[in-house]
Amino acid sequence: MVQLRYAFLLATTLISLGFNAQQDKIITHFIYDKMSLNPGETGIDEGICGTSIYRNQWDKVTGAPVSMVFNVEANINRYFPGGVGLSFFHDRIGFAKQNNVLLNYAYPVYTDYGTLQVGLGAGLFNFGINPDWIPPTNDFDPSLPVGFKANSLDVNFGVYFKGLENYYVGISTTHANAPRLSQTVDLGTAKFEQTYNSARHYYIMGGYTTDPLGPGVINGNFLFRTDAVKSSMDFNARYILPIGPLDAYGGLTYRTNDAIAIMIGGSKNNFTVGYSYDLTVNKLSTVSRGSHEILLKYCYYLPPLKKTPSKHPRWL
Repeated sequence: MVQLRYAFLLATTLISLGFNAQQDKIITHFIYDKMSLNPGETGIDEGICGTSIYRNQWDKVTGAPVSMVFNVEANINRYFPGGVGLSFFHDRIGFAKQNNVLLNYAYPVYTDYGTLQVGLGAGLFNFGINPDWIPPTNDFDPSLPVGFKANSLDVNFGVYFKGLENYYVGISTTHANAPRLSQTVDLGTAKFEQTYNSARHYYIMGGYTTDPLGPGVINGNFLFRTDAVKSSMDFNARYILPIGPLDAYGGLTYRTNDAIAIMIGGSKNNFTVGYSYDLTVNKLSTVSRGSHEILLKYCYYLPPLKKTPSKHPRWL
């Protein structure tokens, strides 16, 4: 009876109030995922780059988040001002699954101090829940929520500045339109509306790369995230060391009230591989074996445009 009472309480709460979004994804390698957080960063660097990040959060905790990010972005200044990109995010936590697909465009403004880009991302927000309830009896309980799946428009906006002196800073918002997804379901003889409300999130990011210190450089970054209810902040520092044709790196990340992470990786021939291990420092540390993250990135750089000399005497 106690389990049934808790199940009924959970069900009525979910049905009457709807599902509420948790914080956006947590990525330790956020320095390689700036485009999905701030569309203003899209294509600000030369080349066409594809980035994939897989994260297994709170290893060995049943129902813990498993996330995947895939971004493709390109600098198109040789054809049209700005950058374009496609961002895909998949997240699974417990019974719930979330997918986001957004197309980004960023317009550049060039200054004496660096490049300022204003970006907009628009696409699809998909959320679904497929619960596998185990009631205390074999009889169907109409008070338990059933499967839910819905889509909505999703909009991101951001401003990003890349300075000439090895620094950057950006401010952005994801889910700027605060998507509300709803679905009417039949539970026995009654109908209920299940809803999922995605909170608007805000980000401030920045970073700086030092001049050479010994044979390498230090790259420091921060990311502040909030949904106006909860907030967290990441700080990371990496030492990037050239070893022959390889640019290897090692570093640490600290995430407030959550984890300390070790980061290792390297780049060679436009290909980057990275790994991080988050050591949980909050209350989940007694059951979690930490979080694992794998990064893969590849960039292709178009050859410079050839200048064709004119052979007309007027232009000699």
